[in-house]
Amino acid sequence: MIWPFKPKFRKQIARIEVSGAIAGSTRNRVLEALKFVEERRFPALLLRIDSPGGTVGDSQEIYSALKRLQEKVKIVASFGNISASGGVYIGMGAQHIMANPGTITGSIGVILRGNNLERLLDKIGVSFKVIKSGPYKDILSFDRELTEPEKNILQELIDTSYQQFVQTVAEARQLTVESVRAFADGRIFTGQQAVELGIVDRLGTEEDARRWAAELAGLDPEKTRCYNFEEKKPLLGRLISGDRQESSVLSAGINWLEFELKTSGQPLWLYRP
Repeated sequence: MIWPFKPKFRKQIARIEVSGAIAGSTRNRVLEALKFVEERRFPALLLRIDSPGGTVGDSQEIYSALKRLQEKVKIVASFGNISASGGVYIGMGAQHIMANPGTITGSIGVILRGNNLERLLDKIGVSFKVIKSGPYKDILSFDRELTEPEKNILQELIDTSYQQFVQTVAEARQLTVESVRAFADGRIFTGQQAVELGIVDRLGTEEDARRWAAELAGLDPEKTRCYNFEEKKPLLGRLISGDRQESSVLSAGINWLEFELKTSGQPLWLYRP
């Protein structure tokens, strides 16, 4: 099928921004945008990442979609203020990566957190009666401490997820697994250090990344424009002025709290400062 929009889109660069914690809503939005990029046959994609990471499965699905798109589209990732953990993983789906010298990146690893409220519940006289089909059905329950067998089970789960992360970075950046493990211990580093480690190709701004993407697609960097896929704001966010700093801070705080509650007990590729 020949798209009537083809000439227009073939002269533009698609731009998708991944910002904030990566979760289901991020995955849905980005996958939808990537499908549009493929259907309209954009020659290049500028992937702007400003994220501390997030959920493992959602990061993997975005990465997989980017890998498939690589066969048809030139992809340049631009790391912003922070592109850590799951943000790095998504970036591995791009053929080329650029970061600012001071970008906070790295934090390659897995974290799983649960809450133990046992002492608090004892003080207020609350207890839970649990009937379960097996000894591990209520693993990470918030009303008791983990047992040693449970810790071993969760550590094995974390180690498996970690190995997947390391393997992906090694393959994407053409590094050995051993060399990736040497710095994939959860530490963060700057964009400049990331270049030295082989995670990032070049140092530069988002504008530099846009020009690079245009050149890779055989387009004139001076004339080529970006087609932006903007994240839709909820109704409340559209009613409240987005220019007010108070609203922005409150919204960010609410979003983060919601993410924390939803992902409690889940393995995360997430940088937690």
